[in-house]
Amino acid sequence: MKGARLSLILAAVLTLTAPAAAQEGHPLTGAWYGEFGTAGNPGRDLTVVMRWDGQKITGLVNPGPDAMPIKTATLDVTFAVNPPGRALTDIQYAKAGSIPPKFMVRFEVDAPNKTGGADRLVFEGTIQNLLAANRRIAGTWTSGGAKGEFSLRRL
Repeated sequence: MKGARLSLILAAVLTLTAPAAAQEGHPLTGAWYGEFGTAGNPGRDLTVVMRWDGQKITGLVNPGPDAMPIKTATLDVTFAVNPPGRALTDIQYAKAGSIPPKFMVRFEVDAPNKTGGADRLVFEGTIQNLLAANRRIAGTWTSGGAKGEFSLRRL
């Protein structure tokens, strides 16, 4: 009898705490890790920590002694037309001939260069798997005439 009661209480606690753990807040808040580079060259490590303060996105690139503050960051959301009251999976969107919402991310950072100045790096990408634990951002980066791809995953 005690075992059944304990199992029931444990199940109730897990049921009530699971939704709280799933509520992570702003889609960009947190630590992201990945790499960026150009075609044919090895990628360079990239760590980004972002935070939504209720008004704007702030953060650091490659936190530590040589951290670079994010100068500007935006998240633009394009919503698709859903059937009333329903959220669709990617497969359901494809079958319905509709387009899932897109979460476009852009952030800029000034990186020190060899001449003692700074180069502006601009990262633009799309959040993939928004509702999953394996959330990713993938896209392109530019700096002057240089251009390449980047990929980040949520830690």
